[in-house]
Amino acid sequence: MDARHLPALLEMQADRQGDNPAIRARYLGLFQDLSWADYRERVQAAASALVEVGIQPGDRVGLLAENSRDWLLADLAIAAAGAVNVPPHAPLPARQIHYQLHDAEVRWLFVSSAEQAAKVREIRGELPYLEGVVVFDPLALASAADSGHVQSWRGFLQRGRDRLHVHGAELARRADRLGPDDLATVIYTSGTTGNPKGVMLTHGNLVSNAIASNAAAPRRPGSILFNWLPFSHIYARTVDHYLSLVTGAVLCLADNVDTLVPDLMAIQPTHLSSVPRFYEKVLSSLASLDPAVAKKKLHAIFGPRIDWLGSGGAPLPLLVSKAFEQLGQLLLQGYGLTESSPVISFNRKEHYKLDSVGQAIPGVEIKIAEDGELLTRGPHVMKGYWKNDEATADAIRDGWLYTGDLGRIDEDGFLFITGRKKELLVLSSGKKVVPNQVEAAMLADPCIDQAVVLGEGRNFLSALIVPNWSNLEKEGIAGPGHPDVYAFLEGRLAERLKDLAPWERVKKFIVAEAFSVAREELTVSLKLRRGVIFEHYRDEVERLYG
Repeated sequence: MDARHLPALLEMQADRQGDNPAIRARYLGLFQDLSWADYRERVQAAASALVEVGIQPGDRVGLLAENSRDWLLADLAIAAAGAVNVPPHAPLPARQIHYQLHDAEVRWLFVSSAEQAAKVREIRGELPYLEGVVVFDPLALASAADSGHVQSWRGFLQRGRDRLHVHGAELARRADRLGPDDLATVIYTSGTTGNPKGVMLTHGNLVSNAIASNAAAPRRPGSILFNWLPFSHIYARTVDHYLSLVTGAVLCLADNVDTLVPDLMAIQPTHLSSVPRFYEKVLSSLASLDPAVAKKKLHAIFGPRIDWLGSGGAPLPLLVSKAFEQLGQLLLQGYGLTESSPVISFNRKEHYKLDSVGQAIPGVEIKIAEDGELLTRGPHVMKGYWKNDEATADAIRDGWLYTGDLGRIDEDGFLFITGRKKELLVLSSGKKVVPNQVEAAMLADPCIDQAVVLGEGRNFLSALIVPNWSNLEKEGIAGPGHPDVYAFLEGRLAERLKDLAPWERVKKFIVAEAFSVAREELTVSLKLRRGVIFEHYRDEVERLYG
């Protein structure tokens, strides 16, 4: 496939597939299809409307919305107009959204709902570059009333159709001038510390990564991709959205997180990409069942057409992937970063090692630096950080992206991630600990749902533990108030950590509330924000060591 930019992928599939289904999503309670031909028509209409309101090539357009068919249309319309998509994560509070929109100098903004429109109204006076807002949900128009020039998505599309005879030639010229080096999106990293950085990804970054990802783990025309991870995160955007454009597969959208399993059972996809947390929860729900019953239930959840499951965004515990394999379902892990578009490596269905993150995908180089840091080079590496030359120069040296992850590559070319370079804990004894390795051992216990290891500068490791209360109840521990909860968990920890070095074993712990995105303890990709979590429990931790 030879495509210079994202809109060219849509053009090719619309020419090839016409009235075949492209997107499947719920509308008025039922799954309904949008054809490739209609997909292209609506994208062209929205792109025409962007030209009509004055958007120029290179201008930034915001997209603040949950996953939906309209998200996909708006994204490609922004690209077709030659503009740059800036998509803040929908769960973010207004102040964090303000930082991204203001930093990127966003001129127009698409929003989904009354909730998102209310956030924009709260910060509208501090966004001097913002000229207008388009609202997907017509019932949310009133919520955006104080956000400047506001119009409905339906009206915006019709405005574009009415003016397409005027702007069609201009859109064609912009498509001709658009190339692989042109900026497609600025995605602000979730940021485990400090302000997020805007990652600049080009059309060439995204197109090449989607094509290479598919070459490594093919999805064919007729495949059914099931999506639930946010498109504002580059993982789902590349391996679901853009990969569907590369392959011609049908992209099916979950209605929401609460309907995830029923939607899966209704869609019966061939492929699903998710984060480890989802697979851990599925496995936990089967923990008490007889293996034969668990296998049957797992098959019912994912359906008879599933080819393989993909995992990314965070380390996948080996016990989880092994458990899925024993239940007859192949769960393959990959690895990547926002700065690498994102996929760097992935296991293949025919050639995999469950404890690895696979081999480099085609066109991507990987190597390990002298200090153990993983470096990567290729067409997937970002253009840089938005308005941050210093951070760019630190991250990309001689064409190599310094990932910040520690790893090793075996004799077969399989990559193993061993930790985060910046997350090493140094105890007061001078001993070094990779916290996520200790956490992985803890999370292998079905009675532990979440865990954060602490101990920087201390003389022993401690932890915050979120128990899996439903599994504890099966062991006779009925809730946080049970007098034996600490003793019980202490015994489980001792068993799980017995094979680690003495300084890697957790000596004391605190039973914590579930870490959440809402409290900013997790990023939207469910990575731990250790600094935030520590601040929330600072006093208790100090008492623990005191």
